[in-house]
Amino acid sequence: MDYQALYQEKRTTPENAVKLVKSGDWVDYGWCTNHPVALDRALAARKDELHDVKVQGGVTMWMPEIAKAEDAGEHFTWHAWHMSGIDRQIAAKGMGYFIPMRYSELPRFYREEVEVDVAMLQVTAMDSHGNFNFGLASSQLADMLEKARHIVLEVNRSLPWVNGLNGCEINIRDVDCVVEGDDPAVAQLGAGGEPTDVDRAVASLVVPQIPNGACLQLGIGGMPNTIGSMIAQSDLRDLGVHTEMYVDAFVDIARAGKITGKYKNLDKGRQVFAFGAGTQKLYDYVDHNPDVMGAPVDYTNDVHVIAQLDNFISINNAVDVDLFGQVNAESAGLKHISGTGGQLDFVLGAYLSKGGKSFICLSSTMKEKDGQLRSRIVPTLAGGSIVTDPRSSIHYLVTEYGMVNLKGASTWERAEKIISIAYPDFREKLIAQAEKMGIWRKSNR
Repeated sequence: MDYQALYQEKRTTPENAVKLVKSGDWVDYGWCTNHPVALDRALAARKDELHDVKVQGGVTMWMPEIAKAEDAGEHFTWHAWHMSGIDRQIAAKGMGYFIPMRYSELPRFYREEVEVDVAMLQVTAMDSHGNFNFGLASSQLADMLEKARHIVLEVNRSLPWVNGLNGCEINIRDVDCVVEGDDPAVAQLGAGGEPTDVDRAVASLVVPQIPNGACLQLGIGGMPNTIGSMIAQSDLRDLGVHTEMYVDAFVDIARAGKITGKYKNLDKGRQVFAFGAGTQKLYDYVDHNPDVMGAPVDYTNDVHVIAQLDNFISINNAVDVDLFGQVNAESAGLKHISGTGGQLDFVLGAYLSKGGKSFICLSSTMKEKDGQLRSRIVPTLAGGSIVTDPRSSIHYLVTEYGMVNLKGASTWERAEKIISIAYPDFREKLIAQAEKMGIWRKSNR
């Protein structure tokens, strides 16, 4: 087959491609760094001739053009599979909504539940075999495109090509049309500022718990990044990677010679991930790198897959935790922040792994707008807060004041352990509240 001839046959302008979208359609923008740019701009230009167009995306890294107009919500409704700061801004405009999910289930959602009339997303340039690579996000894209009635690809030559399992590429035969944009630089996600003393204190408690040959999953945020930096500077060796999100910390650990993957029970020698976002350092590292492997999220986040990887270490953040051990990692009361994502999957999978451990890390306090300290350890989660991880699932809970293992602990033992790692000034009040809740033994004092 002459793939180049087929490419030229299907090549068109963004303005012509978005004519596939009709009022009432469900349009999918893909995931994170795959969201379209030229196509989004062309669709926004059709705003006044469209209504009730429902658009889906996730971990949005820049404001879509379709959401910028003052009256955008009269024409487009945004749906986010996982909320970023940009998604929260769109929701605040009154035109954006969150779709609750365990990230591992998202491919199945597309296979069985979700409609896609038109899919439009960024991909790499086509190779000599007619394939376009999904770049940094295998995620759910193969299943989403399989479901789509129309597929429009936007080529971006700046996207890295990531080697992977099935579900990482699409062939020119299977698309309706292709557009070429301006090859914008891939959106970057900063690695954050310098680690705080709290970050370092938490990291110093977690890193000694990691054995040589462990398989790592790191969440996003200051604490996981600090832990990654400390691992890179440690004496640990022969580590593996199997994670939902690939972040800069893994590049640092790999370049320090700590990652070989030689003891991984699955995908030996490969760093496996569902999607990645970070700085240019990460994008350069993963490009055509045989040491990394993109994979669909129903593989990376499958509890049964994680359980097969011995000494699996899962490290994630939380917003707050209550005295029962319920973890909220996605909202501030009714204000939605992120999403369940894969945190629960990795908490469950790590504990099923032989020698595995999961760590939920958080600072003991946060500073309110008025400068007052608020405890992140609370008697019960605030009204409207989301329980990301149920109390029955938590293994290790860590703050700068210590680390406790909640497995096998009764309600009063949990309360005692959790209060022991709270900010000291809040402990007496937490004890009094635990007494009122009937989960404190007087002999504990």
